[in-house]
Amino acid sequence: MSSKNKMPVLFIGHGSPMNAIANNNYTRELSDLKNSIETPKAILMISAHWLTKGTFLTAMSSPKTIHDFQGFPKELFDIQYKAPGSPELAEILINNISSPQIEKDMDEWGLDHGTWSVLRHMYPEANIPVIQLSMDMTRPAEYHFEMGQKIKFLRQQGVLIMASGNIVHNLRQLNWDENALPFDWSVEFDLWVKEKALQGDFNSLVKEFTETKSGQLSVPTPDHYYPLLYILGAVDEKDQLSFLFEGIQNASISMRSFKWS
Repeated sequence: MSSKNKMPVLFIGHGSPMNAIANNNYTRELSDLKNSIETPKAILMISAHWLTKGTFLTAMSSPKTIHDFQGFPKELFDIQYKAPGSPELAEILINNISSPQIEKDMDEWGLDHGTWSVLRHMYPEANIPVIQLSMDMTRPAEYHFEMGQKIKFLRQQGVLIMASGNIVHNLRQLNWDENALPFDWSVEFDLWVKEKALQGDFNSLVKEFTETKSGQLSVPTPDHYYPLLYILGAVDEKDQLSFLFEGIQNASISMRSFKWS
């Protein structure tokens, strides 16, 4: 793989699985996003929904669509996002990263809804190869940032590095009304992350995200926050930050999405 242009890196807030079939401002922004970036040769996705002990990489040629949720309409379970995998890209990553040792996953995982609920709006034809990198949840925040640094060489090879999660993600405080008034603490933390990102203060985003009450409420568990750290690690100093979408759904889920290019 090779490319003349360096690909951007994206963090996408994915929110409720219902966004996979929604037609709202957020999904329309996703649909338009592909028009502003070069068509990638492949996509490497870090999703908040593949949590492991150790680091794994989907390496099959035809990853399955995983419906990792319950209690939603049959329409969601009927979705099949049949993007091809990329054993070639998996091999490149494994050969270029010696620590940690990355294990190939040939049949256990596939594309979970953190991946396909986003990509089906961006690339509905499902014609771009996609692989997923798991998150080792036995490791601290710094490890996930460093993994982002290790994978960023792929940007020069036509690979779009994406992460999918939510910087504010508190399901215990969830309001089922998508347009419910956001909690003050969710707004406060969302704006804190925005400010630190604009300042290029990645150290605070990696090390201080739970030092305030708003951070503790917004990130009660780190699974949906950690994907952002991979993207921060893959950012170059000359990259420019833009916000693809800003807003809070269901009172306690930030849909803020970032692009560095």
